[in-house]
Amino acid sequence: MEDLPPIIVKKIIKKGGHHGGAWKVAFADFATAMMAFFLVLWLSASTSPEQKEAIEGYFKDPIGFVEGGSPNPVDLDGSAAVVATSSADQQDTDIEFQDEVIEDLAEDISQQRLEELKEILEAKIDQNETLQEFKDQLLLDITPEGLRIQIVDQSKRPMFDSGKSELKFYSEDILIELAKTISQVPNKISLTGHTDAQPFLGREGYTNWELSTDRANAARRAMVAGGIAETQVSRVVGLASSVLFDNDDALAAVNRRIAIIVLNRKAEDEIARNAGVREAGVSEKTKENELKLESGGWFDEIDELDPGEVAW
Repeated sequence: MEDLPPIIVKKIIKKGGHHGGAWKVAFADFATAMMAFFLVLWLSASTSPEQKEAIEGYFKDPIGFVEGGSPNPVDLDGSAAVVATSSADQQDTDIEFQDEVIEDLAEDISQQRLEELKEILEAKIDQNETLQEFKDQLLLDITPEGLRIQIVDQSKRPMFDSGKSELKFYSEDILIELAKTISQVPNKISLTGHTDAQPFLGREGYTNWELSTDRANAARRAMVAGGIAETQVSRVVGLASSVLFDNDDALAAVNRRIAIIVLNRKAEDEIARNAGVREAGVSEKTKENELKLESGGWFDEIDELDPGEVAW
């Protein structure tokens, strides 16, 4: 057999296309970055100044923002996110959730400001000669409505003469000094007058309800003189002895007091909302009564009632 020439097999390994697949990964990263960028722009354009301030406050001091609470800015309490049935529903859910988070951040900022104001007022009470003398009659605490400052009576140093609504000169000085600091914050305030349970016998038809209201209004006038704007006053209320400071002694001097509350945003909104409901209710009731009066409807309703059901 003749010797045949050797057969040489050449294997050519192709390395793919002239570009490869790396560009797809780069493009995906670019698309993700652009989507995030436009989402940030959209959120920036759709948020209110208060919400922007809340977000800015978190990124400036994230640790201070969550101090005493959850270590995470968004606490899901261990629950998993619910997958929406469509991309549109998911987007709406995300927006609502983001709004809730921003609202919570804004509330935290409001609370933090009230804590800072409390510290400022406490320092002022220690340093100011007018306030220092009455330090034991000034009580500061944080309530669900905001920062509460109570000026309480002492047996030998009352804010008002017995049965009177005119402030003692030193009581007026206290309110004016407090107003100088409180007027520097944007929060609205609530003023409440309280009496002890001793019945008022000075004037016929004039009770502790009227007296406590008149005293709260006298405090309002003093604080306006100290720099509080009229528009900063959200509520002036007299509660007589319905909310005692000392429940064990209804006649104790400490029950006679003026309470000033620097309202947080939630309390401000609640007061405004309730006022709006009351005004709307009064308006509708007035229209209803006018129509009944014109048509004789009141008398028709009375005629239809059993005489035993009518209480005059």
